[in-house]
Amino acid sequence: MSTTLDASTETVRPATAGGSTRRRLPRRTKEPDLAARGGMAWTVLAWLLTLLFFAPVAWMVLTSFHKEADAATNPPSVFAPLTGANYSALFDRDVMPFLVNSATASIVSTLLVLVLAVPAAYALSIKKVEKWTDVMFFFLSTKFLPAIAALLPVYLIVKHLGMLDNVYTLVILYTSMNLPIALWMMRSFLAEVPVEILEAAQMDGAGLLRVLWNVVRPVVMPGLAATALICFIFSWNEFMFAVNLTATRSSTAPVFLVGFISSEGLFLAKLCAAATLVSLPVLIAGFAAQDKLVRGLSLGAVK
Repeated sequence: MSTTLDASTETVRPATAGGSTRRRLPRRTKEPDLAARGGMAWTVLAWLLTLLFFAPVAWMVLTSFHKEADAATNPPSVFAPLTGANYSALFDRDVMPFLVNSATASIVSTLLVLVLAVPAAYALSIKKVEKWTDVMFFFLSTKFLPAIAALLPVYLIVKHLGMLDNVYTLVILYTSMNLPIALWMMRSFLAEVPVEILEAAQMDGAGLLRVLWNVVRPVVMPGLAATALICFIFSWNEFMFAVNLTATRSSTAPVFLVGFISSEGLFLAKLCAAATLVSLPVLIAGFAAQDKLVRGLSLGAVK
């Protein structure tokens, strides 16, 4: 008995002594790759959400290049003539001191937060102290109180100490506000550090500071960058304490934005220009740290 197969692979002809019969096989069909289609659908959805969240930012940037008359039209004039006069007006109003004050308060407080949070997180994750869960809850409980509820006591204390309108007052406040967040974040990152590399460093005679700097720091650098960026953003965007505890010398960039909302009306185009300028340092910091924001370097520390 011999069998012949058609080129189309759809029919099989078995040859027998009594004759030939034909048996049709089911047609082969290319089934759609559901996984590929699902991945494409998620990609399209992600792009749509990204554009949805980016649309207000793009509109703000576009409005910052319009004249006040064009920015105030209803409906808005998208194709109005562009101008850079709004940015020139910002520097005429001397915006640089506000930016310098924001940068000083944000950068110095972020550095202090990291200096305090990393050793504390090391003690609460790797070299665990007694009742470390109570310590973590205590730090978390400091965030339960609304900031507005603490404004009056803080104002009276700062006034009594003679530190009103002082940028270092904001440094102290921002450090205390961001320290619990940084501690919780850094503890989660340090908990992933392999114990083997710490034991190897200790066997080589490395002290605590050397272990933290030469061993732990390279491993948790992504977490360190993410924590620093979040603390920097929270400090840069803080408004309530800045507007109530500063006056002329130490006002920050968010306080500067309020100056475009006056009894004469809302200067929308100039406000958008100022908001775009104030947002640039945060965007630059996020872009500079993007290669270190991906977690997972500690997963391959021990081969």
